[in-house]
Amino acid sequence: MHNHDDLPAPPALDSLRGQDDIALFLDFDGTLVELAPTPDGIDVAHDLADRLGDLGKALDDRLALVSGRAIVDLEKHLGPIAHACAGSHGSDCRQASGEPLGDPPGGLPPEALSAIAKFAQAEGFDLEDKPHGAALHYRANPDLEPQGLAFAEQLMKTHDAEMKRGKCVIELVAPGANKGTAVAAFMHEAPFAGAVPIFIGDDVTDEDGFAKAAELGGFGIIVGDRLGTVAKYRLASVAALHHWLQP
Repeated sequence: MHNHDDLPAPPALDSLRGQDDIALFLDFDGTLVELAPTPDGIDVAHDLADRLGDLGKALDDRLALVSGRAIVDLEKHLGPIAHACAGSHGSDCRQASGEPLGDPPGGLPPEALSAIAKFAQAEGFDLEDKPHGAALHYRANPDLEPQGLAFAEQLMKTHDAEMKRGKCVIELVAPGANKGTAVAAFMHEAPFAGAVPIFIGDDVTDEDGFAKAAELGGFGIIVGDRLGTVAKYRLASVAALHHWLQP
């Protein structure tokens, strides 16, 4: 684990590309777009999809989005995604061709989803339904965190579920997948196999991606000022990442 004072900025993308074939794995919220009070409130640059497409071409298609959002939700904001993508914290992986990679993701049982929805409505959380689970957002009222965590702990005892923590969000999903397993799945397949994986993200759930990238001979880059990370480098902000990504 590193403290934020001792993490340097990453080498320029061009210099990394000059040394090795690299593969980029990019988180979405808090990394490519600024966080917003609600999941639908994000401000997505009109040319972001085009820029990602150009970046993917420059990397010979070794580019993947790895997000907590479902793929269908990402496409709502980006339009059709022409490169590899992992949604729902890595439980739903898709190759650039659109072909699914690995087993289809499992979901939570209906009674668990119903319990989460009732709790959200009763306690004032913003509920986000996902194909493979549900998320409780409380950015508008951070004081809700303790009761959200207590509820999640209870739900995990009564149902087969895992909790993913993030910035003012508690997500409950079917067990098994994380962003690290998504990186590993892509790195076993062309065109990623044999490249140096670089995982870029900002939140706690991205640590699995950083760790797996390092295990496979690459490294993580954390965006923002969160402390305690296994990432090797740091970029100060979403804007700094966009600057770094520009050719």
